[in-house]
Amino acid sequence: MIAQLTGTIASQGSTFIIINVNGVGYLVNCTQEAVRSTSVGETVTFSTYLAVRENALELFGFQHTNELNLFSLLLNVPGIGPRSALSIVALAPIGMLAQAIKEGDSTALTKVSGVGKKSAEKIVIELKDKVDHLIENEEGVVAHRSDDMDTLEALTMLGYSQTQARNALTQIPSDVTGVQQRLKEALKLLGR
Repeated sequence: MIAQLTGTIASQGSTFIIINVNGVGYLVNCTQEAVRSTSVGETVTFSTYLAVRENALELFGFQHTNELNLFSLLLNVPGIGPRSALSIVALAPIGMLAQAIKEGDSTALTKVSGVGKKSAEKIVIELKDKVDHLIENEEGVVAHRSDDMDTLEALTMLGYSQTQARNALTQIPSDVTGVQQRLKEALKLLGR
């Protein structure tokens, strides 16, 4: 199994990068955010998951361990394949997704193409008790409140990218509560 790749980005697509490791190019499926946050010629390290199917071997790569952890948990849910799992991981920050799953908020997961209401409810039932370790982010601070899923969606509907919206949400002080107030603060940050 290929668990990690460190190399230079040889080229990029909208949802993949090719990492050159000692002359061998590995096509790594990843989130659009990962593609946007890297550039050709940059040296990167990605944690990877090798999906083995009857007719293909596919690598899925993640810049953060929590992304890989959630991805792996999602693959254990019947009916969720690697592409759907990657789309869910790309939906919002991992802490927010884990919090939504823990709170039983399946509607947040239905925003992913190919994940219907039944699949989202199945994810919540299967993973509700398994995501506690993902709710804390790298600094050990409790993850963003569930309001942020709505705030994130509002920002993307206003034309901001997922990356811009996520970054703004992480900078909002924790004492600002409610969707409207958090959206207002995010817009201030993005307007700078």
